[in-house]
Amino acid sequence: MQRKDAFGSLRNNIDMDGPLVRFPSALVGSISARMNIRKQIKEDFPMNALEQISKSSMKENVPELNIGDTVKVHVRIKEGDKSRIQVFEGTIIAKKHGGINETFTVRRVAHGCGIERVFPVHSPSVDKVEIVRKGVVRRAKLYYLRGRVGKAAKVKAQVH
Repeated sequence: MQRKDAFGSLRNNIDMDGPLVRFPSALVGSISARMNIRKQIKEDFPMNALEQISKSSMKENVPELNIGDTVKVHVRIKEGDKSRIQVFEGTIIAKKHGGINETFTVRRVAHGCGIERVFPVHSPSVDKVEIVRKGVVRRAKLYYLRGRVGKAAKVKAQVH
């Protein structure tokens, strides 16, 4: 069956039900040309409002936090009209998300009970994060520490 496409050329199409649409190669171009066009569009147009707000509220001086590190997180706690800083020390067992939504989970055992807290990295309530010691792990998430007790729940320290 002979059928004309969008540009008037005849094509053999037996299986196709809908109209045949072809784009000239001049419009499509190479992949690198299309990537350059996308870069130009991103540079010409300013980023959207949400990106601008999130960039302005992100912290600049965030230490490099890795899974397995033992950290002290200084958290600002507000009680009534007073505010104080409480230190939560434990092992980072997980990191999630990225950008303004980045969070890390810290686990510690207090009085025989495991406590986990999730902290947003760029939150104003997190005053500062101190790295006590670096840990050596081979996992992205250390959820297996939940089932361990005592010395079995320790993470190896990085030797300098």
